[in-house]
Amino acid sequence: MPARSIDRWLWLAACLIGIDQISKWIVLAQLKPGETVYVAPFFNWVLTFNPGAAFSFLADAGGWQRWFFTLLALVISGWIVAMLRRHSGEFRLSLALTLILSGALGNVIDRIRFGAVVDFVQWHAAGYYWPAFNVADAAITVGALLLAWDQFAAKPDAGNAVKPDQGGST
Repeated sequence: MPARSIDRWLWLAACLIGIDQISKWIVLAQLKPGETVYVAPFFNWVLTFNPGAAFSFLADAGGWQRWFFTLLALVISGWIVAMLRRHSGEFRLSLALTLILSGALGNVIDRIRFGAVVDFVQWHAAGYYWPAFNVADAAITVGALLLAWDQFAAKPDAGNAVKPDQGGST
């Protein structure tokens, strides 16, 4: 099957990266590091910088993790573009990959600019707080959930299966 154009997926990724970066620009202009702004009973704005990965994994590793996670995200992004070329006609899979791509690259921009990822969304309930995150993190999470759904969802028959009326009985 010939590769289909991935332009629409790359444009979507670029738009999502733009939304991510604009949201971070606004937060950086409005909040000081560590400052918290109450928004709702379950939601705060808070400016934090995460030098690690999800849930601050390797945040205290001494600095090497900045370049490790940057390189890892760039390699994964290259793999995702290759996968998009092969599967651009599969909507759910391509959307999942595009969300992950945009989130990875949005956070790469932060790592290069600041040495850490800018996080600012904080959810909480009954005294329990979810680690702060950003638009890029949300895109990665939704993309990963869509990817899992796509892997378990029924796929259209490729025409290889034996139909019930075409034999198989003796």
